[in-house]
Amino acid sequence: MSPTRRDVLKTTALGSIALAAGVDNVFGQQRTAPPNIIYIMADDLGYADVACYGRPDVKTPNIDRIAARGVRFLQGYANSAVCTATRVALITGRYQYRQRLGLEEPLGVANQRVGLPPEHPTIASQLKKAGYGTTLIGKWHLGDLPNFGPLKSGYDHFYGFHSGGIDYYRHEGTDHKPDFWDDDMPIEKIGYATDLFGDHAVDVVNKYAKARNPFFVSLHFNAPHWPWEAPGDMDEAERLKTRNLGAYDAGTQKTYRGMIESMDTAIGRVYKALDDNRLTNNTIVIFTSDNGGERFADTWPFTGHKMELLEGGLRIPSIISWPARIPQGKTSEQVSISMDWMPTLLAAAGGSADPAYPLDGINLLPMLTGASPIQRRTLYWRFKGNAQRAVRDGDMKFLKIRDNTFLFNVVEDPLERANLKQRQPEVFERLANMWIEWDQTMLPEVEESGTGGNNAAQWADHPVTPATRTPDNPGPGRFVDTPPPGGPGGRRGAPPQ
Repeated sequence: MSPTRRDVLKTTALGSIALAAGVDNVFGQQRTAPPNIIYIMADDLGYADVACYGRPDVKTPNIDRIAARGVRFLQGYANSAVCTATRVALITGRYQYRQRLGLEEPLGVANQRVGLPPEHPTIASQLKKAGYGTTLIGKWHLGDLPNFGPLKSGYDHFYGFHSGGIDYYRHEGTDHKPDFWDDDMPIEKIGYATDLFGDHAVDVVNKYAKARNPFFVSLHFNAPHWPWEAPGDMDEAERLKTRNLGAYDAGTQKTYRGMIESMDTAIGRVYKALDDNRLTNNTIVIFTSDNGGERFADTWPFTGHKMELLEGGLRIPSIISWPARIPQGKTSEQVSISMDWMPTLLAAAGGSADPAYPLDGINLLPMLTGASPIQRRTLYWRFKGNAQRAVRDGDMKFLKIRDNTFLFNVVEDPLERANLKQRQPEVFERLANMWIEWDQTMLPEVEESGTGGNNAAQWADHPVTPATRTPDNPGPGRFVDTPPPGGPGGRRGAPPQ
């Protein structure tokens, strides 16, 4: 259910305490009011799938407005090439491989044993401690009731679905069971999911604004994730009623564009609520995606898609607006990643991380404001499907796919075409060994975790030997590949060859 007056008054009081304490912001100045925060996440949106990132056939004026009023990252990354793992990193501010849940690629609908531990601090729980009202609208996908859920992980309120995807009209998950919730109560609603999430976000913003309460709203759309249903596609929803929601005979570019533009319209309504309540200037609005694009996505100038550690599977649109503090209409070459948002938002809100769970992400505000120069980054990834491994260090990227290894300069060669491992063997060996050293600090891959991959059975431009469909991975592209010798990750402790 929506925030109650008692909830709002409680968090307002906490916010007043925080203000009375005179918490300094990142600029070393006294804050007159904490910023409100709206974190908008699309699902499976490609790097170039919105107009401000170059897509010419999609109209996204409201997402473009976020960029016009803020900073657009040109080197923004997802923590994973699939949804659950990235969401673990986002909500904890740490590499997802530190959590058993983060090994799922993605979490299967039948897996009731794995989820985000309620005792783990999250971006929502830490902002709540700083006096914020916290609401999640849309997709959760971090574990099911009764053991896991948004209300157990720092959110005051939840309105959305628990699983990886729902039908936009019938609101059923991949198992064709109802999956729409108001807090921890199942509900029935009529309407297109994107519209319902946008409308609820407007209501929540209005109620927080009326109570003069600082808020953190996570607006996690399922768009443009399959099933491929644009506004008005009720017949397609009926056709998929007894079929796989991600059926490979479904979808068109027209449908995909309609799904994105519907999401943009919903974002516009949320922006209007901010404007009407005179909150826009001191509200942080972030727009991004959970991973790279799926089959209809535009990932130019990169190759690869969701479930691949090629740039197209990891690079995402990433935009932040905060008119009161951040320059407007700018782009940034700062390399960033999903787990950076927790330290960034805690710094903006005057909150703090739990020292027992040190963050792996960094605070991006100094680079965004020009207080600090661009920071060199070293980032790491794993993906069990097709035994993929990757490191980006500066401009260079080490990549392993099954038994094939590569070294690319992803700034000069974003298409990842020129394999430099023979020309720069020292760099290749250094990055390969860096990945091994980092991997030894993470949880090892486990045989029972779900994974996926794109292959020739479904993707005509991906001539990889099809793997075997398993009962735990019935969805499209969810396959368990035959692992190379030494287990799914290869030989731990020996550099990839």
